[in-house]
Amino acid sequence: MPKLGMEPLRKAALVKATIAEIGQAGSLDVTVSQIARRAGMSSALAHHYFGSKDRIFLAAMAHILKSFGDRVRAELHEAGTPRERLNAIIAASFDADEFQPEVISSWLSFYVQAQKNPGARRLLRIYTRRLHSNLVFNLKQLINPANAQLIAAAVAALIDGLYIRQALRKNPLDRFQTMGLVWDYLDLKLGDVSHGAVKMSAPSPQGPSRQ
Repeated sequence: MPKLGMEPLRKAALVKATIAEIGQAGSLDVTVSQIARRAGMSSALAHHYFGSKDRIFLAAMAHILKSFGDRVRAELHEAGTPRERLNAIIAASFDADEFQPEVISSWLSFYVQAQKNPGARRLLRIYTRRLHSNLVFNLKQLINPANAQLIAAAVAALIDGLYIRQALRKNPLDRFQTMGLVWDYLDLKLGDVSHGAVKMSAPSPQGPSRQ
């Protein structure tokens, strides 16, 4: 019998190992044995905790989405105006932890998994709805509500597209330049509406401030 409290630690280690293995492979074509080996445990123990490879993948996906949500909340805590809050959401999307190669590969792989796995599709639906609603809420305070929906959809598409280019090694920009592209798009669409608002500066190399 494992010691009390070891199960959460081992599950966390398996989730971390799953993200690393997917990042190294660049796809979901990894085995439970590979994941377990990286986590320093047997494949039998991995199966005991999660039951199947699909459930391990879903746990890794849920972990990434939770981490993203935590970063968004931390960034929004530091923002004041609606425009600052929009910038904060974009900054969280390209946070240093989020923009690591293995996490980028995991995002792309999970999008593929969502095409056939109901659990993955549900998690991605939650992510896309929350991102859209956060963007729309702040955009509505700056522009016509009807336009807010369209601009929010475009910003989300830009974020997804830049992640795909990064995963395919087609994006020569670093994360600061990448988030700057999305900020520039907002500048073009918002125009004079956001003039005078304090635009959040790019995070320092150590990462954005935290609560």
